[in-house]
Amino acid sequence: MNLLIVCVLFSSLSFFAYAYSYFKAPKMKEEFKRFGLEKLGFTVIVLEVLGALGLLVGLKFHLILLISSLGLSLLMLAGVLVRIKIKDTIWISLPAFFYMVLNGFVFCKAMNFF
Repeated sequence: MNLLIVCVLFSSLSFFAYAYSYFKAPKMKEEFKRFGLEKLGFTVIVLEVLGALGLLVGLKFHLILLISSLGLSLLMLAGVLVRIKIKDTIWISLPAFFYMVLNGFVFCKAMNFF
C-alpha cells in the first residue's frame, strides 16, 4: 500500500468518525456554538462526509480525489482561521491544521507535484 492510499484512508476514516461523533456526542455540537457557527454545524458535517466519500471514490476516479482533497483542505483552512479568530491555543488548533496539511498533501501528491 503506498503513502497516498494510507493518507486517503486515514483522512476519510477520520472525517467519518468526526461526523459520527457530531451526532452522538453533545460536546461536538457545543463546539460549533463556541465557534459561533451553530447554524452551520450540520452543513460542515455534510461537507466533511462528502469529502471523505470523495476521497475513497477518488482512489478509482482521479478527478474526484483532486476535488475532495482540495475541498477538505480548504474546509480545514477555514477551521484553522476560525480557531485563530476565537483565539484558541495552538494545541487545540493542531488537529484542524494537521488535516489541512494532510489533505493538501493528498492533493499535491494526486497532482504529481512530488
